[in-house]
Amino acid sequence: MYAVIETGGKQYRVTEGQRIRVEKIDAEEGASVELDKVLMVGEGEQVQVGTPYVAGSKVTATVRRQGRGPKIRIIKFRRRKHSRKTQGHRQPYTELEITGIQAG
Repeated sequence: MYAVIETGGKQYRVTEGQRIRVEKIDAEEGASVELDKVLMVGEGEQVQVGTPYVAGSKVTATVRRQGRGPKIRIIKFRRRKHSRKTQGHRQPYTELEITGIQAG
């Protein structure tokens, strides 16, 4: 069985046992998290599509790790003006392991 969930403004297709990296969720490592914004759930011919969410369905996950992604360099440069600006950014993420999918 698989589900399509929404978290952090993005959509993910998940199955049980899968590990995914999502936008940062405020939870400690080892904690259990319930994701109730399920857009679609099912398998094969038995697929339920929500409008926009499937009522009564949820996905449970365990927080495996909190981390930060690779450094992204942002460079603004104007030619012949002696103007140069450099910034860096590391996006925080949460690594989840999907432990269960409950259809509504």
